[in-house]
Amino acid sequence: MTDTTIQLDGAAEDVDAIAPVAWSANTWFAVLSLAATSFALVSAEFLPAGLLTPMARDLGISEGTAGQVVTATASVGAVTALLSNVLIGRLNRKTVLVGLSGLAIGSNILATVATDFWILLLARAGLGIAISSFWALSVAVVARLVGANATGRGMAIVTLGVSLATIAAPSMGALISDWLGWRSAMAITAGLAAIAMLLQLLSLPTLPATTSNSLADVFRLTRRRGVQLGMLAILMLMTGHFAGSVYVRPFLEHVTLLTTGPIALALLGFGIAAVIGNIAGGRMADANIHMALAVTSALMAFAALALVLWGSHIGVAFGFATLWGFAFGMAPVVLPTNLSRAATDALEAAGSLMVVSFQVAITIGAVVGGYVVDTYGATGPLALTAALGASTLALALLQPRS
Repeated sequence: MTDTTIQLDGAAEDVDAIAPVAWSANTWFAVLSLAATSFALVSAEFLPAGLLTPMARDLGISEGTAGQVVTATASVGAVTALLSNVLIGRLNRKTVLVGLSGLAIGSNILATVATDFWILLLARAGLGIAISSFWALSVAVVARLVGANATGRGMAIVTLGVSLATIAAPSMGALISDWLGWRSAMAITAGLAAIAMLLQLLSLPTLPATTSNSLADVFRLTRRRGVQLGMLAILMLMTGHFAGSVYVRPFLEHVTLLTTGPIALALLGFGIAAVIGNIAGGRMADANIHMALAVTSALMAFAALALVLWGSHIGVAFGFATLWGFAFGMAPVVLPTNLSRAATDALEAAGSLMVVSFQVAITIGAVVGGYVVDTYGATGPLALTAALGASTLALALLQPRS
């Protein structure tokens, strides 16, 4: 396949000034292969949520201990995100992506045959490396495939795999576990990764490295004001989201007084809205990234605040939970695109900082959200979401235009 990619790592460009270009069939195929990869990786990441009980029983451990397989994936991923684009040096980026899919296959197979908790933990650590390294490269690779002016649209398609996986993986994992056992569910994720690797081999053009990153280059990038603001936006909005979204179900139980069936419908609405928001976020990010960031943060802040104020009413709770899902769907597209616009000459290094920012935000959100809900009750985490969303809105409005 002819490599018609745009080289972005060598010189900065005015990304808003480039005219839109229609995508070829090859470009669509390549971007969809990355979407398949994100679906496979995130499905494997979220799968344990539906498998904890049978997994713990089979391995002879508590459910709390089994839950640490998720912690292992995230904690290893945070470190990997900082180092991955340094360690790959000048390897062809197609080779790296295919290798990461291979690592995911091996990790999922190892989890499938794990005979004790420590082998399972090792397998999940390998998955964490694959996930974080993939996302650290994602913006740079997508920009080379589709052009800088269509990065938001390209990332929307790639992250669509995330939205679909977060809806499907826990429930499908639980069903497959009941039918065939938790090991079979793990094996299926290895199959998904194999399909993604095959699609990458068939569709991705050669992507020779245009730069070799060092850790100093990554840290040097943090001196740029636009990068600092982009990282801060991720930290604030995602800390707010993960501090509150984990406790949406307790809120619906204790404030809205819903039973399990209606709660499941509300969460399904959240997931479907996230898919729609993902698509909308891509188009808005390419048109006006500052407006996209402002809209994303404003919608999340308003939805969380409305739930705090009027969430005891069932209709209000359903409506604003759905609006929150829409805003969350926009965020994984808008936030990385916003950060990348300050580093068009160093997209790989910016990708590392982006993933680290997300991982730190998830960690802080989980810790702070737990403290707030224990101290202030079910509405406390949602009030924090609203406050941090409003702060991100202020940051978006004050952020200097490039």
